[in-house]
Amino acid sequence: MVAAHRSCPGYVDEPFASLVAQYPGPEAYPLADFRVEWGPIFHRGRLDGSARVLVIGQDPATHEAISRRILVGEAGQRVQGLLARLGITSSYVMLNVYLYSVFGQAAGYRHVKDEGIVDYRHRWIDAVLLESEVTAVIALGTLAKRAFALWEDSSPERASRAADLHIAAVRHPTYAEGSAMASGQPLEDTTAAQLADWSAQLPALSAAVTPEVTPNPKPYGDTWAEQDLVAIPEQDLPPGTPEWWRAVDAWAVRQGADAQEKRATIKVTVPKGARAWPTL
Repeated sequence: MVAAHRSCPGYVDEPFASLVAQYPGPEAYPLADFRVEWGPIFHRGRLDGSARVLVIGQDPATHEAISRRILVGEAGQRVQGLLARLGITSSYVMLNVYLYSVFGQAAGYRHVKDEGIVDYRHRWIDAVLLESEVTAVIALGTLAKRAFALWEDSSPERASRAADLHIAAVRHPTYAEGSAMASGQPLEDTTAAQLADWSAQLPALSAAVTPEVTPNPKPYGDTWAEQDLVAIPEQDLPPGTPEWWRAVDAWAVRQGADAQEKRATIKVTVPKGARAWPTL
């Protein structure tokens, strides 16, 4: 008997059907600062009203461009592990500050308040938060924190809804690598700092969320452990998604001899562990 597979049903219900039909393009997202050519990537998780946690990320990367869902690569695996500590396995929804991949880190800070970007982002947050069961928002990094604050401050109704939520502004899941590269600090030091930040957020987050399974909000160690990264659930991705898309392997990378070729090229490679075909 063939095993049944679960998958994301897509954007079939309102208001999400209209949101994905009316997304902004280069008129809101300047081509010099965003990889609009790879298309918009909207969300990951539940859109049926069952979400208890909203996670706000930054922008899609290579794995996300191929899988068409956000927070799928290593950053997504780390976030999935954070949710698992709260006892949350499926009742979440994830949105990004930006629909398109940022081309150059500084561009993200230049456009977080752009009207065309903000208005559309607010519509998505409205659809997820207003009249929902969400009790906590996890903002991954400074941009996510700013984006949520802009939504909260934009109307009395939104401010009232935000007042009922626990807001956890945590360091971005790849903070350690980015900080080490920018500052020259040892990666082990920036990793320990990131994990200390996440650990400090766990007690209040756990108290704010009704778990699906028994939570385990124990503090992180000084470095990432194998159990801290959790595979992306099959039901989060489109039908027919290969299993290896959900694993932590770096199966999608940008390649090119110069910046323009690298922007235009993503190399996708089946990880060795997923190569089940016979060889001679």
